[in-house]
Parts: sequence; structure tokens; C-alpha cells
Amino acid sequence: MAREILKNIDDAGVQFVRILWCDNANIIRGKAVHRVNLSEYLEYGVGISVAQQAVPVMYDAPVPGSGLGPVGEVRLVPDWNTFTPLPYAPNHARVFGDMVKDSVPWNLCPRNFLKTMIADAQSEGLEVIAAFENEFYLLRQTAEGIVPADETVFASSLGMDLHQSVIDQMAQALVEQGMLVEQYYPESGPGQQEISILYTQALAAADQQIAYRETIRAIALQNNLKASFLPKIFADKAGSGCHLHLSLWQDGENLLPNPEADGELSEIARRFIAGILHHLPALMAITTPSTNSYRRIRPHCWSGAFRCWGMDNREAAVRVPSNPYLPSPTHLEFKTLDASANPYLALGAVIAAGVDGVRSCMELGESVAIDPGHMTESERQVANIELLPTNLGESIEQLSTNKLLLDALGKELAQAYLAVRKAEWEAMKDLELEAEVKLLLERY
Repeated sequence: MAREILKNIDDAGVQFVRILWCDNANIIRGKAVHRVNLSEYLEYGVGISVAQQAVPVMYDAPVPGSGLGPVGEVRLVPDWNTFTPLPYAPNHARVFGDMVKDSVPWNLCPRNFLKTMIADAQSEGLEVIAAFENEFYLLRQTAEGIVPADETVFASSLGMDLHQSVIDQMAQALVEQGMLVEQYYPESGPGQQEISILYTQALAAADQQIAYRETIRAIALQNNLKASFLPKIFADKAGSGCHLHLSLWQDGENLLPNPEADGELSEIARRFIAGILHHLPALMAITTPSTNSYRRIRPHCWSGAFRCWGMDNREAAVRVPSNPYLPSPTHLEFKTLDASANPYLALGAVIAAGVDGVRSCMELGESVAIDPGHMTESERQVANIELLPTNLGESIEQLSTNKLLLDALGKELAQAYLAVRKAEWEAMKDLELEAEVKLLLERY
């Protein structure tokens, strides 16, 4: 095995292998090992401090209350099945790392958390297939500050022409790394883009989300641009989401469509969605975990600000897209999510909530066929539609008392994760947008 790995590395002409992890603040980090000494790191990877899982987005130091500090070491062990030469960084390759402590998966490893939730779904006979759908801005640095790279509108063909070269480079690099590009178009904001990739198994989908962010950012830099996935950069322009597309399978069969009623959801799909909606206020501390996230999640912004679902309803937190052909529907879209979320934690938590809905036989309410923001408060009460938390502090409170999600995370991961969220909330809750963007723009 070791000989085969080294041969693949040599065949690819790689000098440095970057071993990546994603922390509780959703910062992508890595250590690179040179080929000359790589044989010493093949099995046990590189060492990192346990305190890395207690570091917030603002600074490189552990936060109080995390249970983590300067004492303690974990190994970041490469998952060599994810080894990928980097088309945008010649002579470098990437591999995703699993956090291991005392020769077993560490309880605070986000990637291991997702693996555990996948296994939990499999115990119910469910295979989760997923894809993250990102929006991002291309920006230019000027003497006056950051500005959009263009002033075009949604799906503008001029926008395509203006950025054809950089978009082509991004798409090619994604394809070369095994990500299948589906569609591209300029999004609603000036300079805002969307390049969607196809679905895959849940763990690979989260890995791809990390690789996607790395690729887009690197190629933008090579073209004298900045790419940012920050949810809300400009107060008067569209925000950037990271919608999660998800389907449930069993023995090669998609479980979402109702086999007895064309165009309707199956009972298991309804229960899974009911679980997501039931836990959504607490889920948001994981899926929209930045103070900046809540500047995007507003009524009439197609961002999933209400706890409801709807067929083809882009204002609902969960949209169920219809197909022009049968079977239909085949997947759901979870909209209350953005790229400031750690994809392993976000997808794992969504799976935990959905599986709880299945196990508890939760009932799904009626599909909402209008913009819930146009309903009166009394109309929403009758329909059991609620406005979701409007700031990070509210969703932290919800997560802090949600037994299902806390148990899924486990005591140690939950403690460290909540400590990071609380520290970020206290540090940034009073910041104006300009100061918030200055701090976070290049983090996400």
C-alpha cells in the first residue's frame, strides 16, 4: 500500500502533499509534507494540537470553555483515497485528514462526526446522496476598497463573456479533481457567480465542498481577483448561500418519490423533512454559524427565513423541486445554509435531524404554495409557519438545549463547538457590516 501511494505521488510529479482539515470555525487549514520525507508520515500523518478545535474565526488561540488547551496532541492521518494532484498548484497535491487520538478516531473530528451520522442513517436502511450548491462573489481590490468584478445582473450573457476565461479555468480544475460540473451562470449580485457540481455520496460531497472552495479561491487569485463565499458582503446586494441538495436511497432506489402518487413525496421523505424542520432553529447554529449569515437570511430574499417547506417554493427553508418527467420529486433542497458552515458538521447535523424525523414518525405539514413573508402573522400561526432565528445568539440558545443534536455531536465536540460559536457571537454581535466583512471576507 505504501509503495503504491508513493508511486502515485511520484507519477504525478508531486513535491508537497497538503494534508487538510476543517475546524469548528470552518477555516480550511493544512500542513504540507515534502516528498523526500513523506514515507515517515504515510500511516500516522502529522501532529496538531487538540486546541485547534477550539480556535475561533477571529484569532489563532483557543476560546474559554472549550475544554481544550495547550496540552494534548492528535494526529491528522491522511485518507489516501482522497489523494488528488492540484491542477491550480503544480507539484502540490491534497489529501483530507482524519483526526486520530490514541489510535482511534477523535471525538472532536468533524469528518468522523459525518461518518458516524452516515452510519446512523445506514442503520435505518438509508443512503444519503448530496451536493452543495455554492454562490460566490468575484471581487477586485481598489484604492477605495473591495468592489464587484462586474455590474451585471442574473444570468447575464455579458457576465459570462466578461469572466469566460476565469470561469473556464475554474470548471476545468474542478473536473480534473473529479467534480462533475453541471451548470454555470452569473448570479443576482454584480460579480456573483454559481458553478454547480453533481451529487455524490455524503462524505465525498463534504470533501468536495472543501476542494471546491479551495479551487475557486486559488484560481481567482491567479487572475488578480478575490473570490469570497461570505454570506453577505454588500448590504444592498444579493447574499451568497450554499444550498444543500439531498436524496435518500436504498438498494439503488430513490426513496423520495411516492410510488403510489406521481409528483408527491414518499412517507419516509416526508418524515425526513419533518425532522429537519423540527430541529431547524437549533440546526442553524451549525448550518448558518456566522454572525454574517443572518444578514442574508431575511424574508423575500430566497434564503429560507421561515420554518416551512414547499414544492418549488424558493422562500421555504426546504424546497422540493419538481421534475418535468417521472419520477418526481427526486431530491430536496435545504436553503438555510451557507459556506461559513463546516460541511462535515452541517451535513452530519442535517442527517441527524432527518433520521430523527424518520425514527419518531414525525408528520410533515402542508406544502406552502406562496411566499410566507406575504402572510399575516395570524395566517402563519394557523399554518404553523415560524420566522427562524434572526441572529446567531438565538440559534446558539436553541442548539444549547437541543438534546438530539447535542447527543449526535457528543459531549466533547458539542462543548468545543458551542464555545467557539459563543466566542464569535460575543466578539462580532455589535460589529457593523463593513467591519464584519473586513474580518471575514478572506476567511470564507
